[in-house]
Formats: sequence, C-alpha cells, structure tokens
Amino acid sequence: MYKKLLVAAAAATMMMGLTVCAEGETIGVAMPTQDLQRWNQDGENMKAQLEEKGYVVDLQYAGNDVQTQVSQIENMIANGDQLLVLASIEGDSLGTVLATAKEAGIPVIAYDRLIMNTDAVSYYATFDNYLVGKTQGEYIVDALDLENQDGPFNLEMVTGDPGDNNVNFFFGGAMDVLQPYIDEGKLVVPSGQMTKDEVATAAWDTATAQSRFENILSSYYADGTNLDAVLASNDSTALGVVNALAANYTGEYPVITGQDCDIANVPHIVDGTQAMSVFKDTRTLASKVVEMVDAIMTGAEVPVNDEETYDNGTGVIPSFLCEPVAVTVDNYKEMLIDSGYYTEDQIEG
Repeated sequence: MYKKLLVAAAAATMMMGLTVCAEGETIGVAMPTQDLQRWNQDGENMKAQLEEKGYVVDLQYAGNDVQTQVSQIENMIANGDQLLVLASIEGDSLGTVLATAKEAGIPVIAYDRLIMNTDAVSYYATFDNYLVGKTQGEYIVDALDLENQDGPFNLEMVTGDPGDNNVNFFFGGAMDVLQPYIDEGKLVVPSGQMTKDEVATAAWDTATAQSRFENILSSYYADGTNLDAVLASNDSTALGVVNALAANYTGEYPVITGQDCDIANVPHIVDGTQAMSVFKDTRTLASKVVEMVDAIMTGAEVPVNDEETYDNGTGVIPSFLCEPVAVTVDNYKEMLIDSGYYTEDQIEG
C-alpha cells in the first residue's frame, strides 16, 4: 500500500511539474494580416486565452507579405518559443523555416489554413471548410428554389487566394452542391468562368474582386440580363461584388453568399444586399487551439476529431474541425449580438 502511495504521489508530482513548466513559456502566434477583421479577432482571442493560462504570447501579423511572415517565424524559433500556432499566408511558403522548427523540436499547429508539403506540422485546427462551401451552395439552391424551378438562373462565382488550401474545400463543397444544377441547365454561368483558378481572388482582396466583377458585369450583364446568384467564398470578396453591383448593375438584385460575418458586411446582410454569411465564431476556434496548445505543453492527449480529411502532401494531419453556421437577416441578432460577438452599436456603425 505504501508503495502504491509513493507511485501515485510521484505521478501527481510529475503532472504538477508539467503544468508549472508550461506556465510562463512562450507560444508564437503568427497571423497573416491585420487588414481583415477576422485575423485581428483570431489573434487577440487566442492571445487573451493563452495568457489566462499563464503563457507568454508572441503575436505577430505579417501584412500579407510571405517573407515578413517567414522572418517572424525565424525570430520566434531563434527566441526560443516553445510552440508555434501559424495561420499561413501561402500554404506552400513555410517549408524551409518549419524544417528549422522541427529540428529544434518545436511543435507546430496550423491554424485555419493547412500548411502544405512539410512534415513539421503536428496538428491542424480549423472550421469544417467543406461544410462552409456546402452551406453556401445549399443556400443558393434554396433561395432560387432549384428543386422546383426550371430556370435557367444566372450564376457567377468569386473565391479566394489560389495559394490558400481552404479554397479547395470552400469551392469544392459549394460546387458539389451546385454542379448537378449546372449540368441540368437550371444554373448557367454567362461569363463561362467556372474553374477555381478562373474565379480566384489574390489575397482575398476586396478591390481585386470588385475589379473582376465590374468586368463581368460590363461584358455579360450590360444589356439588362439579370444576375440571379453570386457564390462569393468570403465576405471580403462578397463586399467587392456588392460594390461592383452598386456602381454597374441595374437588373434584379442577386443572392450573394459570404463567410466570416465581417463587421463591414453585416449591414449588407441586414439591408438585403448580401443574403447570408457563414459564421465561424473565432472564439470557438481560439478556445480549441488553446486546449490543443495546453495539451501539447503538458503532455496530455491532444483533442482532435478528424484524422482522415486533411493531407498536406506528407500525410494526413490530425485535425480539430469546428462547425460553421449560416447567418441571415433572420438570425443575425441571435448569432452575432446576443452571443456577444458584436454590439448593436458596432453593427449600426
């Protein structure tokens, strides 16, 4: 009995030692840019929650410049950060610097964007990005009543940066829903721009999306042809579409999708110029990543719920997928205001 007590005491002491050891250690958090609201929220939410657990947080934003992000990560490694949480600007751009992290024994969590073609990634945390696209596609199907209407309805598409692996899931999920209706002729794409590369938007930039969409409107809709729906993969590209329509379109207003519930887009959801946005509560994702960080640092089991989907070219990365939800004029108050994500004043501007 005495021996068992000694063993139990030793185990408890070891666990306490792991916890104490974790407190005060530095976690490097690299975000792509402060130009998009969601990355500010992601970074600040994670920083606050990690600091509550006693960690020091080295939070860096790279201004959407790949070399800046590489340099920031190099500094994190050189400064002795014990774990890295990285939202990459380009999924293929970090292989060399992460090889250094692996050599130093530093675990890496890919945050929201899977980092490709490196075996240095330990875990991946994101929302179910295929479900994001599927939700957008299903919204268009329901809004146009495609099960009961023959159409044809005119559709155009705008997705994100071609170097962002998430685009494959956003666009793939949506097209798995919409392609059968395109094949039936219920949906048509007058511009003919239907592949991921043709509808991509570098850096998810609003002005780039607006410029491309202005060209589409002047080329295919200037004669009064109605545009019925726009599959926009996120809110920054949706905002470009809304701006282009305001300046260059006189037909019946289309259904426009989005993602992230950016504060600049919520008024458009309220007034009907954007039909919906897929809400990814960054507080939920940040909380899960904090759990994952703490588990790694204390030697506990790391929470994951997907070990099949996300192959980064070197193998499947154990992942945790949070579930997104659709926000419309009917539920935005409940989802965004009542939940404390925004205040009424923020939305009213």
